[in-house]
Amino acid sequence: MGSEELLVPVIIALTAGFFLGWLFVRAQVLTLEARYRAEQDAWKVEAAGEIRKDSVKRSRSTLKGKIAEQLAPILPEFAYHPADARFLGSPVDYVIFDGLTGVADEKNDEIRIVFLDVKQGSANLSRTQRVIRDAIEHKKVSFETLRIAADYTLPERRE
Repeated sequence: MGSEELLVPVIIALTAGFFLGWLFVRAQVLTLEARYRAEQDAWKVEAAGEIRKDSVKRSRSTLKGKIAEQLAPILPEFAYHPADARFLGSPVDYVIFDGLTGVADEKNDEIRIVFLDVKQGSANLSRTQRVIRDAIEHKKVSFETLRIAADYTLPERRE
């Protein structure tokens, strides 16, 4: 056999070897992909359950906070007369006209105005609440009166 006659079977053998090797590697890759996809799907199911539990927990916590905000004036820690408190809810929970009940009863002539936010646990003031606190601390507070003409009527509503 000449070298040319030997070359054809070698090329065929090499090509077949590469093809069989490629099929083997491809099968291994597909097996690994399937295993990792199954593990990922299992993780998603497990994580979804944990995410749901966390969501319910946060929702309950938020609800408890909202209830605490509303009930604050009847709690023993509330240092003001409940009738002096006005609930806003946002951006702060209460504006308290401390001493207003005494003014109405003609027992005193002065009040103190307090902006109060109810927090539960380790909750912190929001950025907006911090800005409001800073404005109050820097005495950027005023009282204004808006006068409306006695004969003022609301514009007709267009539909």
